[in-house]
Amino acid sequence: MPPSGELRFNDLFEAAEHSAVHLEMRDVYGVGDEADDFRHWQETGWRDADPDSAYWAPWVDLISRATSRGVEVRRARVVSEPVTDYIRYEHAGTSVNVAAGEDVRWLPRRRAVDLMLPGCDLWIFDGSSVLFNHFTGEGNWADPPLELRTEPAVVKQCVDAFEAVWSLATPHELYEIR
Repeated sequence: MPPSGELRFNDLFEAAEHSAVHLEMRDVYGVGDEADDFRHWQETGWRDADPDSAYWAPWVDLISRATSRGVEVRRARVVSEPVTDYIRYEHAGTSVNVAAGEDVRWLPRRRAVDLMLPGCDLWIFDGSSVLFNHFTGEGNWADPPLELRTEPAVVKQCVDAFEAVWSLATPHELYEIR
């Protein structure tokens, strides 16, 4: 999450009682906090997959605390195939998300053509609020990076979109990079 939105995001995550679901739809992200790790992976093919590393520990802690209090954490990724280098990098680190307690699925974009999806990535908390993630064209955080919406119609559209993706998507352990 972006530094300016970290507190708000963490507060929403900590307040979640039942569910926190994430819909990702970009093929490339260029957020600053991942740049060094991504560049290292591009140069060496090695991805930090240590849940205790400085890179992963804050996320693993946040997810582990949520799942230990009964929050279901799901992440669905809509991706173009063949996938970009960034998606290969993301896939290489997803074992940490899963180990922390997330359920992750992948949906090839070609299988999503008849779904009505939101225009940007988002998090849905307890089916009652949506936190939209805004990015620039290059994939860095936009200004402002986050937008919280709680209108029932907006939330319902996003919940329906996420569930439609989820129902078609392939579980991480079965998804093969193409």
